[in-house]
Amino acid sequence: MSKLRFALYFGNRGFFPESLISGARQEIKEVLQKLGYDTLIMNENATRFGAVETAEEGRKYATFLKKHTGEYDGVILSLPNFGDENGAIAALEDCGVPILIQAYPDEIGKMDFQQRRDAFCGKFSIMDVFCQYKLPFTTYMPHTVHPAAETFERHVNSFATVCLIVKKMKRFTVGAIGARTTAFKTVRFDELTLQKHGITTEALDLSELFMRVGDVKAGTDKFTTKRNRLENYTNWTGVPDEKLDMLSKVSVAIDDIINEYKLDCLALRCWIEMEKELGVAPCVLLSELNDRGFSAACELDVCNAIPMYALSLASGVPATCLDWNNNYGNDENKCILFHCGPVPQSLMTAKGKVIEHAMFAKSFGTGCGWGCNVGRIAESPMTYASSKTEEGKLIFYLDEGRFTGDPIEEGFFGCGGVAEIDSLQNKLLTIGKKGFRHHVGVTFGHVAHPVKEAFSIYLGYDLIEI
Repeated sequence: MSKLRFALYFGNRGFFPESLISGARQEIKEVLQKLGYDTLIMNENATRFGAVETAEEGRKYATFLKKHTGEYDGVILSLPNFGDENGAIAALEDCGVPILIQAYPDEIGKMDFQQRRDAFCGKFSIMDVFCQYKLPFTTYMPHTVHPAAETFERHVNSFATVCLIVKKMKRFTVGAIGARTTAFKTVRFDELTLQKHGITTEALDLSELFMRVGDVKAGTDKFTTKRNRLENYTNWTGVPDEKLDMLSKVSVAIDDIINEYKLDCLALRCWIEMEKELGVAPCVLLSELNDRGFSAACELDVCNAIPMYALSLASGVPATCLDWNNNYGNDENKCILFHCGPVPQSLMTAKGKVIEHAMFAKSFGTGCGWGCNVGRIAESPMTYASSKTEEGKLIFYLDEGRFTGDPIEEGFFGCGGVAEIDSLQNKLLTIGKKGFRHHVGVTFGHVAHPVKEAFSIYLGYDLIEI
Protein backbone atom coordinates (compact mmCIF):
# COMPACT_ATOMS: atom_id res chain seq x y z
CA MET A 1 0.00 0.00 0.00
CA SER A 2 1.38 3.44 -0.93
CA LYS A 3 2.22 5.91 1.83
CA LEU A 4 -0.45 8.37 2.88
CA ARG A 5 0.16 11.94 1.79
CA PHE A 6 -0.91 15.07 3.67
CA ALA A 7 -1.42 18.51 2.19
CA LEU A 8 -0.02 21.09 4.62
CA TYR A 9 -1.85 24.36 5.30
CA PHE A 10 -0.49 27.18 7.47
CA GLY A 11 -2.74 29.91 8.84
CA ASN A 12 -1.73 33.49 9.52
CA ARG A 13 -3.20 36.68 10.92
CA GLY A 14 -1.20 39.85 10.46
CA PHE A 15 -1.70 41.16 13.99
CA PHE A 16 0.42 38.27 15.25
CA PRO A 17 4.07 37.33 14.63
CA GLU A 18 4.43 35.99 11.08
CA SER A 19 8.05 35.09 11.82
CA LEU A 20 6.76 31.87 13.42
CA ILE A 21 5.36 30.55 10.11
CA SER A 22 8.66 29.66 8.47
CA GLY A 23 9.64 27.49 11.43
CA ALA A 24 6.27 25.77 11.42
CA ARG A 25 6.54 24.88 7.74
CA GLN A 26 9.81 23.11 8.41
CA GLU A 27 8.82 21.51 11.74
CA ILE A 28 5.56 19.96 10.56
CA LYS A 29 7.12 18.61 7.37
CA GLU A 30 10.04 17.02 9.23
CA VAL A 31 7.78 15.32 11.78
CA LEU A 32 5.56 13.85 9.07
CA GLN A 33 8.52 12.57 7.08
CA LYS A 34 9.97 10.98 10.23
CA LEU A 35 6.66 9.18 10.77
CA GLY A 36 6.71 7.84 7.21
CA TYR A 37 4.17 10.12 5.54
CA ASP A 38 4.54 12.11 2.33
CA THR A 39 3.69 15.81 2.21
CA LEU A 40 2.28 18.27 -0.30
CA ILE A 41 3.16 21.89 0.48
CA MET A 42 2.49 25.09 -1.46
CA ASN A 43 5.50 27.13 -2.50
CA GLU A 44 6.53 29.60 0.18
CA ASN A 45 6.47 32.45 -2.34
CA ALA A 46 2.89 31.79 -3.48
CA THR A 47 1.47 33.88 -0.62
CA ARG A 48 2.86 36.17 2.06
CA PHE A 49 5.11 34.17 4.36
CA GLY A 50 3.96 30.90 2.74
CA ALA A 51 0.72 30.96 4.74
CA VAL A 52 -2.97 31.82 4.22
CA GLU A 53 -4.68 34.81 5.78
CA THR A 54 -7.09 36.49 3.38
CA ALA A 55 -9.86 34.94 1.34
CA GLU A 56 -7.83 35.72 -1.78
CA GLU A 57 -4.88 33.73 -0.42
CA GLY A 58 -7.34 31.01 0.50
CA ARG A 59 -8.53 30.82 -3.09
CA LYS A 60 -4.93 30.50 -4.23
CA TYR A 61 -4.51 27.56 -1.88
CA ALA A 62 -7.77 26.01 -3.14
CA THR A 63 -6.44 26.29 -6.71
CA PHE A 64 -3.22 24.62 -5.58
CA LEU A 65 -5.19 21.71 -4.10
CA LYS A 66 -7.34 21.41 -7.21
CA LYS A 67 -4.22 21.00 -9.34
CA HIS A 68 -3.26 18.09 -7.10
CA THR A 69 -6.67 16.42 -6.84
CA GLY A 70 -6.29 12.77 -5.90
CA GLU A 71 -2.70 13.23 -4.75
CA TYR A 72 -3.39 13.81 -1.05
CA ASP A 73 -5.37 11.87 1.56
CA GLY A 74 -5.89 14.54 4.20
CA VAL A 75 -5.08 18.14 5.11
CA ILE A 76 -3.19 19.21 8.22
CA LEU A 77 -4.19 22.76 9.06
CA SER A 78 -1.48 24.25 11.27
CA LEU A 79 -1.86 27.47 13.23
CA PRO A 80 1.56 28.91 14.13
CA ASN A 81 -0.33 32.03 15.23
CA PHE A 82 -4.01 32.99 15.53
CA GLY A 83 -4.78 32.30 11.86
CA ASP A 84 -7.73 33.59 9.86
CA GLU A 85 -11.03 31.80 9.45
CA ASN A 86 -11.99 33.51 6.17
CA GLY A 87 -8.87 32.35 4.40
CA ALA A 88 -9.23 28.88 5.86
CA ILE A 89 -12.76 28.27 4.64
CA ALA A 90 -11.97 29.68 1.19
CA ALA A 91 -8.99 27.34 0.97
CA LEU A 92 -10.50 24.12 2.27
CA GLU A 93 -14.27 24.16 1.76
CA ASP A 94 -13.98 21.88 -1.28
CA CYS A 95 -10.86 19.90 -0.36
CA GLY A 96 -12.88 16.67 -0.12
CA VAL A 97 -10.67 14.94 2.45
CA PRO A 98 -10.41 14.86 6.27
CA ILE A 99 -8.87 17.93 7.91
CA LEU A 100 -6.78 17.90 11.11
CA ILE A 101 -6.60 21.24 12.95
CA GLN A 102 -3.39 21.72 14.97
CA ALA A 103 -2.64 24.84 17.00
CA TYR A 104 0.76 25.73 18.42
CA PRO A 105 0.95 26.33 22.18
CA ASP A 106 2.22 29.55 23.71
CA GLU A 107 5.23 29.26 25.98
CA ILE A 108 5.69 30.86 29.37
CA GLY A 109 8.40 33.47 28.99
CA LYS A 110 7.51 34.06 25.34
CA MET A 111 4.25 35.92 25.77
CA ASP A 112 5.30 39.40 24.65
CA PHE A 113 3.80 40.98 21.54
CA GLN A 114 6.63 39.77 19.30
CA GLN A 115 6.31 36.12 20.32
CA ARG A 116 2.76 35.49 21.54
CA ARG A 117 0.86 33.16 19.19
CA ASP A 118 -2.75 33.18 20.43
CA ALA A 119 -3.36 30.04 18.31
CA PHE A 120 -5.28 28.71 21.34
CA CYS A 121 -7.95 31.33 20.60
CA GLY A 122 -7.65 31.28 16.81
CA LYS A 123 -8.42 27.58 16.69
CA PHE A 124 -11.91 28.30 18.01
CA SER A 125 -12.54 30.78 15.18
CA ILE A 126 -11.50 28.23 12.55
CA MET A 127 -13.67 25.49 14.09
CA ASP A 128 -16.62 27.88 14.46
CA VAL A 129 -16.63 28.86 10.80
CA PHE A 130 -16.09 25.28 9.65
CA CYS A 131 -19.16 24.30 11.68
CA GLN A 132 -21.15 27.14 10.10
CA TYR A 133 -20.20 25.85 6.64
CA LYS A 134 -20.75 22.24 7.72
CA LEU A 135 -17.17 21.39 6.78
CA PRO A 136 -16.11 18.32 8.80
CA PHE A 137 -12.80 18.36 10.64
CA THR A 138 -10.80 16.46 13.24
CA THR A 139 -9.13 17.77 16.36
CA TYR A 140 -7.68 16.14 19.45
CA MET A 141 -6.89 16.92 23.06
CA PRO A 142 -5.04 18.88 24.33
CA HIS A 143 -6.32 21.94 22.52
CA THR A 144 -2.80 23.07 21.59
CA VAL A 145 0.20 20.87 20.88
CA HIS A 146 3.69 21.47 19.54
CA PRO A 147 4.77 19.33 16.55
CA ALA A 148 7.86 18.23 18.47
CA ALA A 149 5.72 16.59 21.17
CA GLU A 150 5.05 12.84 21.18
CA THR A 151 1.39 13.75 21.62
CA PHE A 152 1.37 15.32 18.16
CA GLU A 153 2.84 12.14 16.68
CA ARG A 154 -0.03 10.16 18.22
CA HIS A 155 -2.49 12.69 16.80
CA VAL A 156 -1.02 12.35 13.32
CA ASN A 157 -1.02 8.54 13.40
CA SER A 158 -4.64 8.48 14.56
CA PHE A 159 -5.60 11.01 11.89
CA ALA A 160 -3.79 8.92 9.27
CA THR A 161 -6.00 5.97 10.22
CA VAL A 162 -9.08 8.18 9.81
CA CYS A 163 -7.86 9.24 6.37
CA LEU A 164 -7.19 5.66 5.30
CA ILE A 165 -10.67 4.49 6.34
CA VAL A 166 -12.32 7.43 4.58
CA LYS A 167 -10.20 6.92 1.45
CA LYS A 168 -11.06 3.23 1.21
CA MET A 169 -14.69 3.40 2.34
CA LYS A 170 -16.05 6.50 0.63
CA ARG A 171 -16.65 4.23 -2.37
CA PHE A 172 -16.18 0.46 -2.16
CA THR A 173 -17.73 -2.85 -3.20
CA VAL A 174 -18.92 -5.71 -1.04
CA GLY A 175 -19.70 -9.12 -2.47
CA ALA A 176 -22.73 -11.14 -1.40
CA ILE A 177 -22.12 -14.68 -2.65
CA GLY A 178 -25.34 -16.64 -2.30
CA ALA A 179 -28.74 -15.72 -0.95
CA ARG A 180 -29.48 -15.20 2.72
CA THR A 181 -29.87 -18.53 4.49
CA THR A 182 -33.62 -18.91 4.92
CA ALA A 183 -33.41 -19.53 8.65
CA PHE A 184 -31.28 -16.43 9.30
CA LYS A 185 -33.53 -13.38 9.11
CA THR A 186 -30.94 -11.79 11.40
CA VAL A 187 -28.65 -11.04 8.45
CA ARG A 188 -31.14 -9.10 6.36
CA PHE A 189 -29.83 -5.86 4.86
CA ASP A 190 -30.91 -3.13 2.46
CA GLU A 191 -28.74 -2.69 -0.64
CA LEU A 192 -30.13 0.77 -1.39
CA THR A 193 -29.17 2.02 2.05
CA LEU A 194 -25.64 0.78 1.48
CA GLN A 195 -25.54 2.41 -1.95
CA LYS A 196 -26.62 5.72 -0.45
CA HIS A 197 -23.41 5.53 1.60
CA GLY A 198 -21.24 4.71 -1.42
CA ILE A 199 -21.23 0.94 -0.87
CA THR A 200 -22.04 -1.12 -3.96
CA THR A 201 -23.26 -4.68 -3.42
CA GLU A 202 -22.40 -7.26 -6.06
CA ALA A 203 -24.78 -10.18 -5.49
CA LEU A 204 -24.01 -13.58 -7.02
CA ASP A 205 -25.99 -16.78 -6.86
CA LEU A 206 -24.27 -19.82 -5.37
CA SER A 207 -24.88 -21.61 -8.66
CA GLU A 208 -22.34 -19.29 -10.29
CA LEU A 209 -19.77 -20.21 -7.65
CA PHE A 210 -20.51 -23.91 -8.17
CA MET A 211 -20.12 -23.57 -11.96
CA ARG A 212 -16.79 -21.83 -11.48
CA VAL A 213 -15.69 -24.59 -9.11
CA GLY A 214 -16.52 -27.12 -11.81
CA ASP A 215 -14.28 -25.24 -14.25
CA VAL A 216 -11.21 -25.45 -11.97
CA LYS A 217 -9.10 -28.39 -13.07
CA ALA A 218 -6.68 -30.26 -10.82
CA GLY A 219 -3.10 -29.98 -11.99
CA THR A 220 -3.38 -26.45 -13.40
CA ASP A 221 -1.06 -23.76 -12.08
CA LYS A 222 -3.89 -21.94 -10.31
CA PHE A 223 -5.07 -25.10 -8.60
CA THR A 224 -1.59 -26.26 -7.59
CA THR A 225 -0.59 -22.85 -6.24
CA LYS A 226 -3.76 -22.62 -4.21
CA ARG A 227 -3.52 -26.18 -2.88
CA ASN A 228 0.06 -25.55 -1.75
CA ARG A 229 -0.99 -22.29 -0.10
CA LEU A 230 -3.80 -23.98 1.83
CA GLU A 231 -1.69 -27.00 2.73
CA ASN A 232 0.96 -24.76 4.29
CA TYR A 233 -1.58 -22.46 5.92
CA THR A 234 -2.88 -24.82 8.60
CA ASN A 235 -2.82 -28.42 9.82
CA TRP A 236 -4.63 -30.86 7.47
CA THR A 237 -3.75 -34.10 9.28
CA GLY A 238 -6.55 -36.61 8.76
CA VAL A 239 -8.36 -34.61 6.07
CA PRO A 240 -9.11 -36.73 2.98
CA ASP A 241 -7.14 -35.57 -0.08
CA GLU A 242 -10.29 -35.17 -2.14
CA LYS A 243 -11.64 -32.67 0.43
CA LEU A 244 -8.47 -30.55 0.26
CA ASP A 245 -8.76 -30.71 -3.54
CA MET A 246 -12.36 -29.52 -3.44
CA LEU A 247 -11.60 -26.71 -0.98
CA SER A 248 -8.71 -25.62 -3.22
CA LYS A 249 -11.10 -25.41 -6.18
CA VAL A 250 -13.63 -23.40 -4.18
CA SER A 251 -10.86 -21.03 -3.06
CA VAL A 252 -9.69 -20.49 -6.65
CA ALA A 253 -13.29 -19.76 -7.70
CA ILE A 254 -13.77 -17.24 -4.88
CA ASP A 255 -10.50 -15.49 -5.77
CA ASP A 256 -11.65 -15.25 -9.39
CA ILE A 257 -14.93 -13.65 -8.28
CA ILE A 258 -13.05 -11.17 -6.06
CA ASN A 259 -10.80 -10.16 -8.95
CA GLU A 260 -13.50 -10.05 -11.61
CA TYR A 261 -15.93 -7.95 -9.58
CA LYS A 262 -13.17 -5.91 -7.87
CA LEU A 263 -14.54 -6.70 -4.42
CA ASP A 264 -13.12 -5.00 -1.32
CA CYS A 265 -14.76 -7.42 1.12
CA LEU A 266 -17.41 -10.13 0.96
CA ALA A 267 -19.96 -12.26 2.77
CA LEU A 268 -20.55 -15.90 1.79
CA ARG A 269 -23.54 -18.22 2.15
CA CYS A 270 -21.58 -21.01 3.80
CA TRP A 271 -24.32 -23.59 4.49
CA ILE A 272 -26.11 -25.89 3.66
CA GLU A 273 -25.59 -26.17 -0.12
CA MET A 274 -21.79 -26.38 -0.07
CA GLU A 275 -21.95 -29.24 2.38
CA LYS A 276 -24.65 -31.11 0.46
CA GLU A 277 -23.37 -30.46 -3.08
CA LEU A 278 -19.60 -30.14 -2.65
CA GLY A 279 -19.07 -32.06 0.58
CA VAL A 280 -17.05 -29.29 2.27
CA ALA A 281 -17.47 -26.40 4.71
CA PRO A 282 -15.69 -23.21 3.57
CA CYS A 283 -14.66 -21.99 7.06
CA VAL A 284 -10.92 -22.45 6.44
CA LEU A 285 -11.20 -20.55 3.15
CA LEU A 286 -12.69 -17.56 4.96
CA SER A 287 -9.94 -17.89 7.56
CA GLU A 288 -7.30 -17.77 4.83
CA LEU A 289 -8.95 -14.80 3.10
CA ASN A 290 -9.11 -12.88 6.35
CA ASP A 291 -5.53 -13.76 7.16
CA ARG A 292 -4.26 -12.17 3.97
CA GLY A 293 -6.17 -9.00 4.79
CA PHE A 294 -9.32 -9.51 2.71
CA SER A 295 -12.30 -9.27 5.07
CA ALA A 296 -14.75 -12.14 4.55
CA ALA A 297 -17.80 -12.81 6.73
CA CYS A 298 -19.73 -16.05 6.89
CA GLU A 299 -23.48 -16.72 6.79
CA LEU A 300 -23.97 -13.96 4.20
CA ASP A 301 -23.60 -11.30 6.90
CA VAL A 302 -22.85 -8.31 4.69
CA CYS A 303 -23.44 -5.96 7.61
CA ASN A 304 -20.52 -7.53 9.45
CA ALA A 305 -18.24 -7.71 6.41
CA ILE A 306 -18.40 -3.89 6.32
CA PRO A 307 -17.21 -3.23 9.91
CA MET A 308 -14.62 -6.01 9.49
CA TYR A 309 -13.22 -4.09 6.52
CA ALA A 310 -13.03 -0.88 8.56
CA LEU A 311 -11.52 -2.58 11.61
CA SER A 312 -8.82 -4.25 9.53
CA LEU A 313 -7.96 -0.94 7.84
CA ALA A 314 -7.70 0.72 11.25
CA SER A 315 -5.61 -1.93 12.99
CA GLY A 316 -3.43 -3.03 10.10
CA VAL A 317 -4.11 -6.66 11.06
CA PRO A 318 -6.91 -9.03 9.98
CA ALA A 319 -10.44 -8.96 11.33
CA THR A 320 -12.89 -11.79 11.82
CA CYS A 321 -16.62 -12.43 12.27
CA LEU A 322 -17.61 -14.01 15.59
CA ASP A 323 -20.75 -14.96 17.49
CA TRP A 324 -21.70 -13.50 20.85
CA ASN A 325 -21.87 -17.09 22.00
CA ASN A 326 -21.48 -18.06 25.68
CA ASN A 327 -21.29 -16.66 29.18
CA TYR A 328 -18.01 -17.42 30.96
CA GLY A 329 -18.99 -18.87 34.28
CA ASN A 330 -20.31 -16.24 36.68
CA ASP A 331 -18.08 -13.38 35.51
CA GLU A 332 -20.51 -10.78 34.19
CA ASN A 333 -17.82 -8.89 32.29
CA LYS A 334 -16.58 -11.94 30.38
CA CYS A 335 -18.06 -14.00 27.56
CA ILE A 336 -16.91 -16.41 24.88
CA LEU A 337 -16.74 -15.08 21.32
CA PHE A 338 -16.70 -17.96 18.84
CA HIS A 339 -17.17 -19.13 15.29
CA CYS A 340 -16.80 -22.45 13.50
CA GLY A 341 -13.51 -21.74 11.79
CA PRO A 342 -13.17 -18.46 9.84
CA VAL A 343 -10.75 -16.88 12.35
CA PRO A 344 -7.46 -15.92 10.65
CA GLN A 345 -4.34 -17.73 11.86
CA SER A 346 -2.71 -14.43 12.85
CA LEU A 347 -5.39 -13.92 15.52
CA MET A 348 -4.98 -17.45 16.93
CA THR A 349 -2.68 -18.82 19.61
CA ALA A 350 -1.18 -21.32 17.15
CA LYS A 351 -1.76 -22.89 13.78
CA GLY A 352 -5.26 -24.29 13.56
CA LYS A 353 -6.39 -27.76 12.59
CA VAL A 354 -8.90 -28.58 9.89
CA ILE A 355 -11.64 -30.94 11.01
CA GLU A 356 -15.09 -31.99 9.91
CA HIS A 357 -17.83 -29.58 10.99
CA ALA A 358 -19.56 -31.36 13.87
CA MET A 359 -22.93 -29.68 13.30
CA PHE A 360 -23.12 -30.70 9.64
CA ALA A 361 -21.93 -34.23 10.37
CA LYS A 362 -24.74 -34.50 12.91
CA SER A 363 -27.38 -33.04 10.57
CA PHE A 364 -26.45 -34.50 7.18
CA GLY A 365 -24.16 -37.43 7.94
CA THR A 366 -20.40 -37.77 8.19
CA GLY A 367 -18.11 -36.71 5.37
CA CYS A 368 -19.92 -33.57 4.20
CA GLY A 369 -18.44 -30.86 6.44
CA TRP A 370 -14.65 -30.94 6.15
CA GLY A 371 -13.22 -27.40 6.39
CA CYS A 372 -13.43 -26.05 9.95
CA ASN A 373 -10.14 -24.48 11.06
CA VAL A 374 -10.36 -24.90 14.83
CA GLY A 375 -8.22 -23.51 17.63
CA ARG A 376 -8.23 -20.66 20.14
CA ILE A 377 -8.08 -16.89 19.81
CA ALA A 378 -4.90 -15.29 21.20
CA GLU A 379 -4.72 -12.92 24.15
CA SER A 380 -4.82 -9.30 22.98
CA PRO A 381 -6.53 -5.92 23.29
CA MET A 382 -9.33 -5.84 20.73
CA THR A 383 -11.91 -3.61 19.07
CA TYR A 384 -15.33 -4.86 18.02
CA ALA A 385 -18.16 -3.48 15.88
CA SER A 386 -21.33 -4.46 14.09
CA SER A 387 -23.85 -2.75 11.84
CA LYS A 388 -27.38 -2.91 10.50
CA THR A 389 -29.48 -1.08 7.92
CA GLU A 390 -32.70 0.49 9.10
CA GLU A 391 -34.98 3.09 7.50
CA GLY A 392 -32.29 4.29 5.13
CA LYS A 393 -29.58 4.51 7.78
CA LEU A 394 -26.40 2.50 8.18
CA ILE A 395 -26.10 2.10 11.95
CA PHE A 396 -23.10 0.82 13.91
CA TYR A 397 -21.98 0.16 17.42
CA LEU A 398 -18.29 0.21 18.28
CA ASP A 399 -16.34 -0.56 21.45
CA GLU A 400 -13.12 -1.97 22.87
CA GLY A 401 -12.22 -4.84 25.19
CA ARG A 402 -9.63 -7.59 25.35
CA PHE A 403 -9.20 -11.30 24.81
CA THR A 404 -7.94 -12.60 28.13
CA GLY A 405 -6.31 -15.92 27.36
CA ASP A 406 -8.54 -17.60 29.95
CA PRO A 407 -8.91 -21.32 29.20
CA ILE A 408 -11.79 -22.80 27.24
CA GLU A 409 -12.30 -26.51 27.78
CA GLU A 410 -10.86 -28.96 25.26
CA GLY A 411 -14.22 -30.20 24.04
CA PHE A 412 -15.44 -26.73 23.00
CA PHE A 413 -16.00 -26.90 19.23
CA GLY A 414 -14.65 -24.34 16.75
CA CYS A 415 -12.40 -21.33 17.36
CA GLY A 416 -13.19 -19.20 20.39
CA GLY A 417 -11.69 -16.81 22.90
CA VAL A 418 -12.69 -15.31 26.24
CA ALA A 419 -13.46 -11.61 25.89
CA GLU A 420 -13.47 -9.20 28.84
CA ILE A 421 -15.48 -6.01 28.31
CA ASP A 422 -16.31 -3.36 30.89
CA SER A 423 -20.03 -3.17 31.74
CA LEU A 424 -20.64 -6.09 29.40
CA GLN A 425 -24.15 -6.84 30.62
CA ASN A 426 -25.33 -3.28 29.98
CA LYS A 427 -23.79 -3.39 26.51
CA LEU A 428 -25.37 -6.72 25.67
CA LEU A 429 -28.72 -5.33 26.76
CA THR A 430 -28.32 -2.34 24.43
CA ILE A 431 -27.17 -4.52 21.53
CA GLY A 432 -30.23 -6.73 21.94
CA LYS A 433 -32.77 -3.97 22.49
CA LYS A 434 -31.48 -2.00 19.48
CA GLY A 435 -31.94 -5.00 17.18
CA PHE A 436 -28.35 -5.83 16.31
CA ARG A 437 -27.45 -9.33 15.22
CA HIS A 438 -25.67 -12.10 17.09
CA HIS A 439 -22.52 -11.61 14.97
CA VAL A 440 -19.75 -9.09 15.67
CA GLY A 441 -16.64 -8.04 13.75
CA VAL A 442 -13.41 -8.10 15.76
CA THR A 443 -9.79 -7.05 15.26
CA PHE A 444 -6.77 -6.84 17.56
CA GLY A 445 -5.69 -3.51 19.06
CA HIS A 446 -7.63 -0.54 20.41
CA VAL A 447 -8.66 1.44 17.33
CA ALA A 448 -12.20 2.55 18.15
CA HIS A 449 -11.39 6.28 18.17
CA PRO A 450 -10.24 6.68 14.55
CA VAL A 451 -12.97 4.32 13.31
CA LYS A 452 -15.60 6.35 15.14
CA GLU A 453 -14.14 9.60 13.76
CA ALA A 454 -14.19 8.28 10.19
CA PHE A 455 -17.69 6.82 10.48
CA SER A 456 -19.48 9.65 12.23
CA ILE A 457 -17.64 12.77 11.01
CA TYR A 458 -16.74 11.95 7.40
CA LEU A 459 -18.73 8.95 6.13
CA GLY A 460 -22.13 9.83 7.55
CA TYR A 461 -22.81 6.54 9.31
CA ASP A 462 -24.95 6.50 12.46
CA LEU A 463 -23.34 5.31 15.69
CA ILE A 464 -25.17 4.02 18.74
CA GLU A 465 -23.40 4.30 22.09
CA ILE A 466 -23.55 0.99 23.91
